[in-house]
Amino acid sequence: MKFVLNINKVFEELLLQEDTDQDKKITKDDNGPKCFLLVDENTKAEEEIIGTYQLSNLLQELAQLKETNSELGEVDLSRIQENPVHRISRKIKDDYWDELTRTIDKKGLTQIIEDEKTSSKVSTLYVSEKDKQGVIYFKALEAELPNFKVQVLPENYSAEYVETLNEKPGILALALEQKIYSLQGVPFVVPGGRFNEMYGWDSYFIGVGLLIDNKIALALAIAENFKYQIIYYGKILNANRSYYLTRTQPPLYSSLIIEIAKKGIQSLDWLKIHLETIILEYNTVWMVQGNRLTPTGLNRYKADGIGMPFEVEPGHFDDILESYALKYNLPIREFEKQYLQRTIIDSNLDEYFVHDRSMRESGHDTTNRLINRCANLNSVDINSFLYKYEKDIAYLITTYFSDTFAFDNVAYTAEDWEQKAIFRKNKINELCWNEQAGMYFDYDFVNQKQFPFEAATTFFPLWAGLCDGDQATKLVKIALPQFVKTGGITGSTKSSTADIGINAPQRQWDYPFGWAPHQILLWDGLIKYNFVDKAQEMVYRWLWLITRNAVDYNGTIPEKFDLEISSHKVFAEYGNVGTEFDYIAKEGFGWVNASYQYGLQILNEELKTKLAELISPEDLF
Repeated sequence: MKFVLNINKVFEELLLQEDTDQDKKITKDDNGPKCFLLVDENTKAEEEIIGTYQLSNLLQELAQLKETNSELGEVDLSRIQENPVHRISRKIKDDYWDELTRTIDKKGLTQIIEDEKTSSKVSTLYVSEKDKQGVIYFKALEAELPNFKVQVLPENYSAEYVETLNEKPGILALALEQKIYSLQGVPFVVPGGRFNEMYGWDSYFIGVGLLIDNKIALALAIAENFKYQIIYYGKILNANRSYYLTRTQPPLYSSLIIEIAKKGIQSLDWLKIHLETIILEYNTVWMVQGNRLTPTGLNRYKADGIGMPFEVEPGHFDDILESYALKYNLPIREFEKQYLQRTIIDSNLDEYFVHDRSMRESGHDTTNRLINRCANLNSVDINSFLYKYEKDIAYLITTYFSDTFAFDNVAYTAEDWEQKAIFRKNKINELCWNEQAGMYFDYDFVNQKQFPFEAATTFFPLWAGLCDGDQATKLVKIALPQFVKTGGITGSTKSSTADIGINAPQRQWDYPFGWAPHQILLWDGLIKYNFVDKAQEMVYRWLWLITRNAVDYNGTIPEKFDLEISSHKVFAEYGNVGTEFDYIAKEGFGWVNASYQYGLQILNEELKTKLAELISPEDLF
């Protein structure tokens, strides 16, 4: 049934009555009567809209109608009273992915130039000199776009060169494709909120969500931009901004190609080109001895770069810089200035920032697991990802290329990659598995001992398939209960952060915070080892949290959650992206959107029904 309404009049009356805290949302925190009478302008039919969820849905529908600039508009009551699971999933598929899509081209740069991260009056775009087509295209745009400058990156840039770009930071070009009338940017999907760049491991999880929602072209575009970055920047970047040129991200390129290949939607030539690029990345980014490859034969995160990471907010490192400012008898801001200008060089502080940059390369920025030690660790996460690379490459060669694949004057066989995987699996189990704890721990190869921080990355070997049955059982029976809260698993156990000082920063990847990638990789691992009932439970917990939060808070889908209180109200470094909007949530958050769509693919029909009824996990499991 549809009601014809005076859009602005009803919108203002609804807000006046129900948005009592005047935050431009209707949430469970408002103290209105939670009941609003709709009257059709034509028929004078009446309908009571009752409760936070329906009232916030009405607000969202009216906000969309306001964009038409019409006096009257139709509100469909079925949308107001919609099953919340259906509503969230529908909006992700029909609206959110499109809202999160960007391009680096004439049209897309207009939006990106206005990005809040652009501090100077002139926006700079960097393009590799190897990309001849890109240089010509973007140079031509300088004359067309106001306050826009193109700078060409040399083919072989150094960390020292990248540091000089901090004086004029900018976005990095991505792939272009020839359309009928013009070159256009190959699209990518940003995480959400303030982000206008393509993030590395976010993009894999987003790609999984896109494939589920039949956004095939966008998923393929992510793979194309992965390939572009490896060819033109030497790695899949932390994100495509100038100050990330020295950092990569957790390697999930092969996993995306496997997901695409399983859809059967690409040619053998397409797969060949991407397999070549995966092998190129594996050899040149991860397997260079002394860089990301260590003497143990396992890998680490190891970013290049000098001094403090550029992207952090002012004051972020004050807890670290304070003691150094005292050491040099300087005010903290003056010490920071001189350290950044390298008029003061301190080897201990330099080493701290090597670890900090490497931690940011891991995607876990930040966690006490990696603070001031990341580059010393054969971490469970990176080695699980690379084991999966080796297995994926073997699978692709066997399945599509008759067991042999020639690239760069080397004939690779599937057996070659199986042997690499076997070596890595044995080493991970030798150095990282802790039988007593029933967990995997990062191995400190410098001090030759495990670092026993209990992190959700202990479940990554389940996802990668490198555990034996006994290890998998211990992870599920012994380790998992220590991470489980009502709404999913936390980034670490509470005990692992118990000794952290009360004045220390609350690290967003530790307890009590919950993140979509941890949940997704856990679900996959549980299913892989046939813990089907446990997988159903863990999917339900996370999807209940997203649904409950969206119902109570005007459709909010945030970057992360505080699992101790089952809420998006996070008090940690960097805040919580995806929670700031007026009237209507238009985009959600990339990998949380994907986790919702993916989880619904796993969840059985009985639990989907209970999810729509918002039955608490504590009443079910």
